Amino acid sequence: MNIELTDSLRERAARHAALADPARLRIVDMLTLGDLSPKELRAELGMPSNLLSHHLRSLEGAGLIMRQRSEADKRRSYFRLATGALDDLVPGREHAARRVLFVCTKNSARSQLATALWRQVSEVPAASAGTHPADSIAPGATEVALRHGLELAGLAPRSLEHVARDGDFIVTVCDNAHEELTELDGIHWSVPDPLRLDTGAAFEDAYLDLARRINDLASRLHAA
Repeated sequence: MNIELTDSLRERAARHAALADPARLRIVDMLTLGDLSPKELRAELGMPSNLLSHHLRSLEGAGLIMRQRSEADKRRSYFRLATGALDDLVPGREHAARRVLFVCTKNSARSQLATALWRQVSEVPAASAGTHPADSIAPGATEVALRHGLELAGLAPRSLEHVARDGDFIVTVCDNAHEELTELDGIHWSVPDPLRLDTGAAFEDAYLDLARRINDLASRLHAA
């Protein structure tokens, strides 16, 4: 296994290691609300001062918290979260893209919904296509889109070979397309096909699954 241990990755790993202890995680939880002195932390946590000092040193060493002297009583200090202490702790990589291309088999539901959702949250251009496009958008997709303020009416499914461009960041949103396009360079989301059940609930589930994934990806994808 080849793992590139960059400085950023090492720093993130150190912060995760420091937070792996329940007591240290509790301290950070408390400091997200405001600054606290060691005396206040001891009272809240009910732990001896030597153990608290150990946890505070570990959190300081990982760059999660910082100490400052009280301007009133110079013998007292307060702990606060370090700037950006919790940034980048959710695993994930940033990417650059000229355009996002969502692909499914028929380009009649999931890829169309994904494209409409993407355009609501990102300035990176987006398009959709199908490996075997249908004749029209699925009625269930149009209905769930309207319920959530998206517009699919008037769109027509399009073929991947007519839509794809060099440099596209490709996201397959159905297993059939992903397994058919074995040499395609992109990422895959295994979103169940709502047309199998063809119910309002199935389309709603697909919409919610795509919305969650898109919000996560949009925060880590920027224009090339």
